[in-house]
Order: sequence, then C-alpha cells, then structure tokens
Amino acid sequence: MTPESTGPFRKSSYSGAQGDCVEVAPTSTGGRAIRDSKDQHSPHLHVTPASWHAFLAGAKNGSL
Repeated sequence: MTPESTGPFRKSSYSGAQGDCVEVAPTSTGGRAIRDSKDQHSPHLHVTPASWHAFLAGAKNGSL
C-alpha cells in the first residue's frame, strides 16, 4: 500500500527558473512523496522515513 501525502508539495528554493525541479510532500508514514513539477499527475516516488533522512544527510555532508 502506498502512503498518502499529508501536506502540500513544496519546491526547493534552489529550483531552476524553467520549472525543471522536483517537489516533495510529507506522507502519512513519515516518509516523503516526490514528484516532477512539470508532470504533477504522473505517479509519485515514495520513500521511507529512513531513506529520506539518509538522503538529507548525504546532501548536507556533500556525499551525493
């Protein structure tokens, strides 16, 4: 079962001016739903809370 988004999707403040970015929303399980801002009705990628936190850690420490 895919968790549902529980909040609005948000774009990064670093998004390009052309609208070529991803949007992220929290899910009912504490993870995140991720979608393409240009195709908001396509299927979303859902990640677990642990995966989301690992991604954020990697982005912050420069390992990605």
